[in-house]
Amino acid sequence: MKSFEGYKKGVNLGGWLSQCDHTKERYDSFIHKEDIEKISSWGADHVRLPIDYNLVEDNNGNVIEKGYEYIDNAIKWCGEAGLNLVLDLHKTAGFSFDKGENESGLFDSEALQERFYKLWEKLAERYASYSDRVAYELLNEVTDKSYSDAWNKMICTCIKRIRAKAPDTTIIVGGYWNNSPDALPDIADPEDDNTVFSIHCYDPLNFTHQGAPWVDGMDTSFRMSFDEKEITPEYFEERFSAAIKTAEKYNTALYCGEYGVIDRASPEDALKWYKAIHAAHEKFNMSRCTWSYKQMDFGLSDERMSGVIDELVKYL
Repeated sequence: MKSFEGYKKGVNLGGWLSQCDHTKERYDSFIHKEDIEKISSWGADHVRLPIDYNLVEDNNGNVIEKGYEYIDNAIKWCGEAGLNLVLDLHKTAGFSFDKGENESGLFDSEALQERFYKLWEKLAERYASYSDRVAYELLNEVTDKSYSDAWNKMICTCIKRIRAKAPDTTIIVGGYWNNSPDALPDIADPEDDNTVFSIHCYDPLNFTHQGAPWVDGMDTSFRMSFDEKEITPEYFEERFSAAIKTAEKYNTALYCGEYGVIDRASPEDALKWYKAIHAAHEKFNMSRCTWSYKQMDFGLSDERMSGVIDELVKYL
């Protein structure tokens, strides 16, 4: 299995240019250069920058140039802080992992797929010169298994379209079931030597998402303590096993692009969880990026984490 150099330990910038109300006030106030510097001080080597298509396109697909300037700033700040960046398309026209966004039709519509390709061509052309420190993640968390065949075809087509604009940039792709490690064996051969496979890990969900109102069937009053007998490094090794075998099969690197613990869990329990998953990440030399820097129900920089953050960042 290859190593994804320069992207070993990262922090997501969730809620800034994605999963937000897409207002100038939000863009201008949520993340600043000082935040990027703090992430660098934690020992991270990169950030993952989720963006929604709404940032750079209007409803008709027309370019919003001002939106690109926020991406430009993020790349600039990261460069100054010695960090690399994953540019993650978190929502595209016709699809979001969040059903509340009311985006649908991507995997059945050639028109929406073409819009997706063209957006990536614009992004690829604009940021191709940063191939040494910016990677592209095609789409966040494809959900249903029924999308698998269409998504596999889109992966191959999109990579070819990007390569015409950005021949040297690393491209990150994941499978269905919200980037589940169990879904990765069904991913198509990307037929590209500079591709990385992505998984996400919020296991066990009852612990990492305890009380989360958006999880179907979850009691918002439910709380669960960390179980040292259940949540072990060996538990995560098993969870990653199918994904690791797939990465080895295609001789690519493996990137855990999201992992973290909800703020309903105690900071002390969150620290224990990070220690367990960190051991598995290190054993397999996996690159990873925790969710998330600020707020979003998972914020590491939030005041509630102040008592453990200096210790926790050793286990990113």
